[in-house]
Amino acid sequence: MMDKEALDTVIEKVRVGLKAEGGDIEVLDIRNDTLYVRLLGTCETCPMSGLTMRNWVEKTIMDALPSLKGVKAV
Repeated sequence: MMDKEALDTVIEKVRVGLKAEGGDIEVLDIRNDTLYVRLLGTCETCPMSGLTMRNWVEKTIMDALPSLKGVKAV
């Protein structure tokens, strides 16, 4: 079972960083211990969004929620 408070905390941390660049993040679902998110705002069309997703968003979330198997952008 996912710790909702921990999820909310780490998503807010990620959100603050993305909003500084005109972006945002939306949690879509958690299935089979994988978190599905959507990057919004400038992150939707940014050519660096794949790197941002892997190197910062995914790492930050996985570090805070080690029970997850993965984080996927949809």
